[in-house]
Amino acid sequence: MKKISKKPSPLIYPVPAAMVSCGTSSEDFNIITIAWTGTINSIPPMCYVSIRKERHSHAIITKNMEFVINYSTKDLVRAADFCGRVSGKDFDKFKEMNLTAQIGEKVSAPIIMESPINIECKVTEVKELGSHDMFLAEVINIQVSEDYIDKSNGTVNMQHNDLMAYSHGKYVQLGTILEQAGFSIKKNQ
Repeated sequence: MKKISKKPSPLIYPVPAAMVSCGTSSEDFNIITIAWTGTINSIPPMCYVSIRKERHSHAIITKNMEFVINYSTKDLVRAADFCGRVSGKDFDKFKEMNLTAQIGEKVSAPIIMESPINIECKVTEVKELGSHDMFLAEVINIQVSEDYIDKSNGTVNMQHNDLMAYSHGKYVQLGTILEQAGFSIKKNQ
């Protein structure tokens, strides 16, 4: 296979198109759509979001040191795009996108009720990286829609849903299962 060198960039796709909600009262609630987010630790459970310093949500999260990662679905693609393209200084994104804010169970930031999975986070550290600051956070609660719970064993069922991701300028729907993790070393039965 022939290779071509390209200019360095963060060309790691697909990534989440997560709507991150923040604020502590309806006057400062905001949503920013984030592609730079992910898991960083299992015990304790930790994740991160990276946000440009000039973004409205950056100041809100810096002040309150908490946020909620809300999963996006195909039904939320318009809201996710809007919340990533306009500033909360100019728009009440909950109102504009007809989204319902409800204070989290363990944080003062709002969850988005229309999102099937809400990950409540407390910031433990902020790392200045250049164009973005990375907010490292401990996951302190997760709220999951009953539709996403496997009735046979109580686990979160991520396979049979309409979650979406961001891939190099496009929103894509996830869902095709290729194999179960560990299949390559599983003994024939």
